[in-house]
Amino acid sequence: MKLTCFIIDDEPVARKVLKEFIEDIDFLALTGEAENPVEALSFLSSNPADIIFLDINMPKINGIDFLKNLNPDSIIIMTTAYPEHAAEAYGLDVLDYLVKPVAFDRFLKACNKAKEASELKKLSALPLQKSDDHFFIRYNNQIEKVFYNDLLYAEAMLNYVMLYTSSGKMMVYITIRSLEEQLPPEIFIKVHKSFIVNISKVKSIEGNILNIGQAKITISQNLREKVMNEIVRDKMIKR
Repeated sequence: MKLTCFIIDDEPVARKVLKEFIEDIDFLALTGEAENPVEALSFLSSNPADIIFLDINMPKINGIDFLKNLNPDSIIIMTTAYPEHAAEAYGLDVLDYLVKPVAFDRFLKACNKAKEASELKKLSALPLQKSDDHFFIRYNNQIEKVFYNDLLYAEAMLNYVMLYTSSGKMMVYITIRSLEEQLPPEIFIKVHKSFIVNISKVKSIEGNILNIGQAKITISQNLREKVMNEIVRDKMIKR
């Protein structure tokens, strides 16, 4: 099945180039185009696209503000002449950031990433399947069993989470918030906006640093009291 695409760009020449690129990739299908996000809204509300190719500087509303206010449920690939907005765009969960003029090989690389992300998203549509001592999660087109005792910690990476286990690591398509909601709170705790740790795997605490295996994980200042209470509890030996 092809991935549907929609182009939002106020430059006719830029739209023409993207349309020609899309036609040359067999797993893509263009469903429409617009000169600005406002024009695109009515179409996308009833015809959501798998991928949106989004410019930044446009009339009425720019691409960054469009993402901040509307948070569309599509894979976003930015196409812009302004490289200085890349950091902000990636902070809004943009999959890739293409600087004009866009070369076809760079465009194809971004589209292959989008294809992989779309497949992972479909595999991860169902929630974690949990048991008393383990859960199942979709990884590399299969369902993996992960024992709670084997999971050391998890790290957020945009739309993905890296799970670090006693035997290795795996990147899965899930948000850190969704993972936190589904893991047992008596075993795992969020210590930073990007990290969830297995309480029993903390070897030592140095100031705001947790030592887990070979990793050093920083505790957020606003979470420190809660984290310390959960990890230490009533186990501290007193004088």
